[in-house]
Amino acid sequence: MNALDLLKEQHEEVSKLFKKFEKLDDGASAERRELFIMIADRLSAHATIEEQYFYPSIKTDKSEALVREALEEHLGVKRFIADLLDMAPTDENFDAKMKVLKENVEHHVEEEEEELFPMVRRILNDDQLLALGVQMKAEFEELMKTEPRNEVPMQTDEAAPI
Repeated sequence: MNALDLLKEQHEEVSKLFKKFEKLDDGASAERRELFIMIADRLSAHATIEEQYFYPSIKTDKSEALVREALEEHLGVKRFIADLLDMAPTDENFDAKMKVLKENVEHHVEEEEEELFPMVRRILNDDQLLALGVQMKAEFEELMKTEPRNEVPMQTDEAAPI
């Protein structure tokens, strides 16, 4: 799977989890926490593979501004995840933070898929995208064997470097 297909697949998976979360009623505290944890782990692992592999591989003079913006968006998402990790799903602000987290993720995904990905197709060839995708998928799977969300609170001071 090439890197762009992998990232799109992960974007869709998280979108589906957000939709499941929105359908749960307020009384489903355990299920709401479980879905949040699934979302947080996937977003955390996804951000890690983008920051460690994808963004450095695609940074050029033309893409640098978009890459830096994406890293700042990651920082915002991480800050919401860190806040939510310290909250119970019954907290009066939990739903509001989840809604804003979802909106931030949707904005980030839209910019990546509509602005950055077309640029990436001009930067990397098919073989490079495939090799990068293999590397990113392997790292994502390794991260998902852990609890990647637990690293997030230590990553909220500043955006990741490129």
